[in-house]
Amino acid sequence: MDKRERSRLFRDRLAAAMQSAGMTKSGLARATGADRSTVSLALSAEDGRLPNAQFAAECAGALAVSSDWLLGLSDRHERGADMLQAAMRMEEAARAPSDERIFRWHEEARGYKIRHVPATLPDMLKSEAVLRFEYGDFVGRTSDQAIADMRDRLQYLRAPDTDYEIAMPVDTLEGFAAGEGYWRGLAAEERAAQLRRLAELADELYPSLRLHLFDRKKVYSAPVTIFGPLQASVYVGRFYLVFSERRQVLELTRHFDGLVREADVEAKNAPRFIEAMSVAD
Repeated sequence: MDKRERSRLFRDRLAAAMQSAGMTKSGLARATGADRSTVSLALSAEDGRLPNAQFAAECAGALAVSSDWLLGLSDRHERGADMLQAAMRMEEAARAPSDERIFRWHEEARGYKIRHVPATLPDMLKSEAVLRFEYGDFVGRTSDQAIADMRDRLQYLRAPDTDYEIAMPVDTLEGFAAGEGYWRGLAAEERAAQLRRLAELADELYPSLRLHLFDRKKVYSAPVTIFGPLQASVYVGRFYLVFSERRQVLELTRHFDGLVREADVEAKNAPRFIEAMSVAD
């Protein structure tokens, strides 16, 4: 871009930012400490002159836009701090399978492919016995309420426009089947019933729901959900890290797709694999 074109772009963007902010020439002059004639010249000069850096920075600050945007160096009008806040935010996470925030994000992404790496087993596919064992009555809702909510969530997976992909570690299922660690204390018959339920649902809902199993010794993932191209959330316990900038969402999508490529058990084979685990248990 030559100097004359950049000068024209500065005039156009300055005028647009002033209109958006409802600011007059006099108001901008007061906000920047410049003469009104300086502002008028910046909005009308066609000789290719650009404002000095101080004036451009003062205008950007007064109008809450990026000076790089005013000068044609960026197409993002937000200031750096605002861009960072818009691209990534923290949201409180309810320790419950019926987190209304998560369900709202699912609804907003309806029609897009959703990719999910669960923290344990996929909440939408858990049995009532597992929900009671895992969440109990200490998450702000009773187990009965959580179970009722999760029945509604399962209907989401049965909707005709659903495209849902889950990747989870094989050892999560192996530890569950053996009743180890997190699952110590859950009766063997309840674990076997959950595995059968998971196998049946993975078979019933395929291909709109695809469950892949990967080896955590080869690849690793934190719990993450990617809501189409809209946003992605990484679960860290007490809160979610939510990413909404396109490049960030794309990188997390590539990460998930890498898990699928490395999967030891593909979605079409997952029901039989899980059913065999329930029989062995």
